[in-house]
Amino acid sequence: MTDASIGTPEQLRDPNYTPPLHKAVPLGIQHVLAMFVSNVTPAIIVCGAAGFGFGSNSADFPQMIYMIQMSMFFAGIATLFQSIGIGPVGARLPIVQGTSFAFIPIMIPLVAGKGVEAIAVLMGGILVGGLFHAFLGLFIGKLRFALPPLVTGLVVTMIGLALVKVGIQYAAGGVPAIGTEEYGSGLNWFMAGSVIVVTLGLKFFARGMLSVSAVLIGLLAGYVIAFMLGQVNLGNVGRAAPFALPNPLHFGLEFSVAAVIGFCAMSFVSAVETVGDVSGITKGGAGREATDKEIQGATFADGIGTAISGLFGALPNTSFSQNVGLIAMTGVMSRTVVTIGALFLILCGLVPKIGAVISSIPIEVLGGGVIVMFGMVVAAGISMLSDVTWNRRNMVIFAIALSLGLGLQLEPGALQYLPGTLKVLATSGILPAAIIAIVLNLVLPEELSNESTEEVSGGMSGHGRGSLGKGDPV
Repeated sequence: MTDASIGTPEQLRDPNYTPPLHKAVPLGIQHVLAMFVSNVTPAIIVCGAAGFGFGSNSADFPQMIYMIQMSMFFAGIATLFQSIGIGPVGARLPIVQGTSFAFIPIMIPLVAGKGVEAIAVLMGGILVGGLFHAFLGLFIGKLRFALPPLVTGLVVTMIGLALVKVGIQYAAGGVPAIGTEEYGSGLNWFMAGSVIVVTLGLKFFARGMLSVSAVLIGLLAGYVIAFMLGQVNLGNVGRAAPFALPNPLHFGLEFSVAAVIGFCAMSFVSAVETVGDVSGITKGGAGREATDKEIQGATFADGIGTAISGLFGALPNTSFSQNVGLIAMTGVMSRTVVTIGALFLILCGLVPKIGAVISSIPIEVLGGGVIVMFGMVVAAGISMLSDVTWNRRNMVIFAIALSLGLGLQLEPGALQYLPGTLKVLATSGILPAAIIAIVLNLVLPEELSNESTEEVSGGMSGHGRGSLGKGDPV
């Protein structure tokens, strides 16, 4: 996909190279299109869980528009931290930041049904979690041993599994419609299904930017179909202001033990994910390993960007893996290109009417898109698990962590006697699964005999070799 008119091969591998402006601007906007839907979706999900999102008829619905607006604005700010850098903050690489899916399973129990007042607790957790994330930059390289593919693959898979229910609920009509005749109607599934069909068609039969932006284009197609069916309400667009600046402490700040522990724990996982993204960018775009300075700067930018987001009503930021793939696809390593994309995001965040247009997307249409996205999160986790050596030791670790983590998530009532803080953390599913996997991976002996697992595996003890070579021992 590289274009010789953009620059020489040496220039394209140089982060400090600036392509001709008429080429750089479309490439920058291309980065925004690749991450746009994923960036604003967490705000929609969190507001919906709190009770003032789609279909709620809440007087606080405009607060969701504000959070969408801030998701765009601070994704742009955090991306500038990475691409331009400020002192030790930032990798000075073409890293695109966006709102993280990883924190959603932590946030939902904290705000579920509690209204806009509960968002202050999230903001307190985001602030502290972001500062903790930045602190991890001082020694993140030394902590990677605790999160091998067995752990990270499990965590990413658990995040996806925690979210797929949301996709189905949205496609069927949203939580407010549950228990009504409208929920799960043929019309709802038709709108959601149209998004899935268009997305899959573009993913498999298109090339270049059409394929990269398949979810966004699928949502646009679903939006047009919903508009033709009379399912789109544009009332909020007319009422939204043409321009607005971020409002400090818009939702306030409150600090709870559950939120602080939850955000700090997930920041640890997010920091390691960022290390992987930085390595992916330097390998895919420049053909080299990332330096310690780049990894440290990227982690600082991740944390500082998240902490500032919490002060203005936005959600946690992290590096976006889909944009890592886009750099490998285009072969353009220029951080100027990503800076242009960041400025475009900031501009979008200053125009509330854009957030209002996004909020006019019928929830069923959005459901079709998030079914695909959250399914891809699960698939990404499974892909990471393919690098695991599936000996009996790792099978036991995975089995126990998954069973307890997913089980507690599906049956939160089993922990009804736990104190409130512990209950919120445990029923997220992700934190107990991650903690169990990390601890067992560190303390269990390297080998288990055949007999150690045969008795509990029902004859399916598994003999997958992950990415081992033919001569590697199991």
